[in-house]
Formats: sequence, C-alpha cells, structure tokens
Amino acid sequence: MSAAIEPVVGRYVHFDIAGRPHRVYFEEAGSGIPLVCLHTAGSDATQYRHILNDAGITDRFRVLAFDMPWHGKSLPPAGYHDEEYLLTTDLYTETIRGFCAALGLDRPVVMGCSMGGRIVLHLAHGYADEFRAVVGIEASDHQQPWYDRDWLHRPDVHGGEVCAALISGLVAPQSPDEYRWETLWGYLASGPGIFRGDLHFYRADSDYRDRVAAIDPAKCPVWLLTGEYDFSCTPEDTVRTAGQIGIEAVIMKEVGHFPMSENPAQFRTYLMPVLDEIAAIPD
Repeated sequence: MSAAIEPVVGRYVHFDIAGRPHRVYFEEAGSGIPLVCLHTAGSDATQYRHILNDAGITDRFRVLAFDMPWHGKSLPPAGYHDEEYLLTTDLYTETIRGFCAALGLDRPVVMGCSMGGRIVLHLAHGYADEFRAVVGIEASDHQQPWYDRDWLHRPDVHGGEVCAALISGLVAPQSPDEYRWETLWGYLASGPGIFRGDLHFYRADSDYRDRVAAIDPAKCPVWLLTGEYDFSCTPEDTVRTAGQIGIEAVIMKEVGHFPMSENPAQFRTYLMPVLDEIAAIPD
C-alpha cells in the first residue's frame, strides 16, 4: 500500500499574549516570503489547507496558518473556565504580532478573512513598518450586523449547529458541496461561546471608519477581495473601504464569505495575481 503524505507540517509555538502564556498551534508549508493566514470567526486554520498544499504558492511563499487561542488545536489559557471569551482589537493585534515575533518572521504578508480581513486594516494603519503587505478577504472597515449574537451561546440550543446554520447562507451556490460542508464543519466543531466571543470584536470593537482613510498603501500595500455572494461583508462594504484607502476592490465571482475553503479553485484565480504583485515588491 502507498499513502499520500502532504507537505504540510503542524507544530506548536509558545509565547505570551496579554501577559499570559499560550501554546499556539500552526501549520506551515513552503519557503520564501512569509504569508501568515488568519481564519474567520468561530473556525480555525483548516480553512487554509488548500493554500498550504498549493505548490504554485508554496514555491515562493512560506505559508503559515495558525489557530487563534480558544480555536482548533490552540487551547485557551489556563483559568479559562473562570472568564468569558471576548476578542478585542488589542488582544487580536497582540496575538498576531506575538506569533510573528515568536517565529522571527521578517516583514511577513498577513492575509485574513472576515474578522481576519478586518484586523489587517488595523495592522496596515498602526504597524505598517512590520508588514510587507496585507490582504483582506471579505474585509471592510465596518458593517451593520445582520444577526443576533446572543443566539450563538444559549443553554437551550446546540451552539455549533446554530453557528453553522447561521453562516451556511454565506456560501455561494456554485461552491462544491464537499467544500461547503467542510467549511461548515469548522463551525459545527467550534467551542462553546467562541463564535459569539469573536463577534464581539467584529461587531462591537472594530469600527475602523474613523481611521481607514489614514492607511498609506505606499507604506503597507493593501489588497481587498470580496465574494459577490457575501451578504455579511458585502461588495458595497469592501468597495467603500477600498475607496477610503485609495485602492481598487476586487469583487470575486461565484464565491461567498469563505472563498479559500468553499471554492479554492475559483479563489485561486483571484489570489494568484495578488501574490504575483506582492512577490514583486522590493525588499
């Protein structure tokens, strides 16, 4: 018998976040320019498995995708049982910067989706010198909530099933059924209250409309790509945000809110030109 072994390697890195020790799981593949990938709210870095296995990307980029603490294989900090998980801009920023510093990454590219797309705007504004570029997938400076966050963690409903049901409509109808359900699994398997805690950042602590125009894409290049079927971060939200920065938004056909996991082949047609431009940025 023969078995296919992927080139992806999973490891743990230890570093402090907000003065507390954390053990953070990440997967990586390839070599070259560091490309740090941020998963969506309530899910984990499995969303980037197709990019990690894409030789056309990993031959130029060292792709790293980590599970945020409380997500996937990254445990919560000790004492988590005595607190409520609530993600904030400060905590999210410190986590990303701490991960990059712990691995000694030199001016990495940061690519995030949804809440990961929101935080890269903050990184480009406040920490432009630390990053080669940022890529916001399904990213905007603000959006009006279309959900009731309190339904995501209740004793009388199954949290994972409610989370998956909530986001299921954000997957485009053209996305392969296999990948639709793979995307939903990240939510079905999420820890209790985690999606709700992530949305605290997304809904209550990350209105960047007052600062996004201050982003200088000459200092930190910014790309924004959004799926045409996304009614959470709508194309209009992304176009508005891109206009404030002074760049052009890319609206992707036949994908929704999770392009890298729901339809990786279609997403690749939009991502590769962006990566080509990033690779051409002088060191």
